[in-house]
Amino acid sequence: MRIVSGIQPTGNLHLGNYLGAITNWVKMQDDIAAEGGQSLYFLADLHAISMPHDPRTLSANTREMTAALVACGIDPDRSILFNQTQVPQHAELQWLLNGTARMGWLSRMTQFKDKSGKNREGASVALFTYPVLQAADVLLYQATHVPVGEDQKQHLELARDIAQKFNNDFASEDAPVFTLPDPIIPPEAARIMSLRDGSAKMSKSDPSDMARINLTDDADTIMKKVKKAKSDAEPLPSEKAGLEGRAEANNLVGIYSAMTGQSVEQILADFGGEGFGKFKPALGEVLVEKLAPINERFNELRKDYSALDAILATGAEKARTLALPTLHAAYDALGLVRG
Repeated sequence: MRIVSGIQPTGNLHLGNYLGAITNWVKMQDDIAAEGGQSLYFLADLHAISMPHDPRTLSANTREMTAALVACGIDPDRSILFNQTQVPQHAELQWLLNGTARMGWLSRMTQFKDKSGKNREGASVALFTYPVLQAADVLLYQATHVPVGEDQKQHLELARDIAQKFNNDFASEDAPVFTLPDPIIPPEAARIMSLRDGSAKMSKSDPSDMARINLTDDADTIMKKVKKAKSDAEPLPSEKAGLEGRAEANNLVGIYSAMTGQSVEQILADFGGEGFGKFKPALGEVLVEKLAPINERFNELRKDYSALDAILATGAEKARTLALPTLHAAYDALGLVRG
């Protein structure tokens, strides 16, 4: 079993990023390593240039995301961790697959429609062909499985379509060039909302820093933010149904559940009938306990560019070794003379 997954390098990582994606990566890494499989995780910096960006910010964010992944539990000795740019086979294979992908397939991609908005003529070509690079990202490594959320199912289906058509057109049935990857639907990620508005997702773009728990926040800051988080005047209910219509209460209980592994029912059995004056300090203590080691490791690593660059370089070397046989097979299948 070999899984491949990528994440865009964004800065200002917060609790929503951690509980929404990174914890699933760590669990998959551990489970797959225990079964003798292999995990490849990459920073999708080539994807990042499909939208307007600041080059210096992209460089800094790529290293910061690397630090965050390692601090949260991605082990470069058990997983292959790298950034796309250092494995040029991603871009090479994308170009080869562009000959197989079809305009109609790409025109149906909802992400292009969402990101380009009303100005599709002004969108970059890279944004339009983004899904072909995503296909190359996984097909390059003969991935057997790809973790996907609801928003990525369409892209994995496209990758499978491209692989199938390439195999049909240029390979034999008993010797296909590409493996068709199957989806892994990770356990439903916790949906972490803003501490200031329970109806809005926790976001790095929120103008109020009090709306989110950052991975860089120290213990005092975390406790302060939790205590000042928006709540309501009613005590916590004793049953889950009592959280309906109480967005902020539901969010805080959900964070407690995600951080401890306790069910909402268990939490309400302990805190039902209590006010937020008791619950918030308890939640703050849980967050501090769980995030303090991550915070310490993250802040230590994010300043050590040489260590981060070494992690990415080592991972990229391993990734290139895995990628080359597939790329060579694709060139040969297409009849391209390389000398």
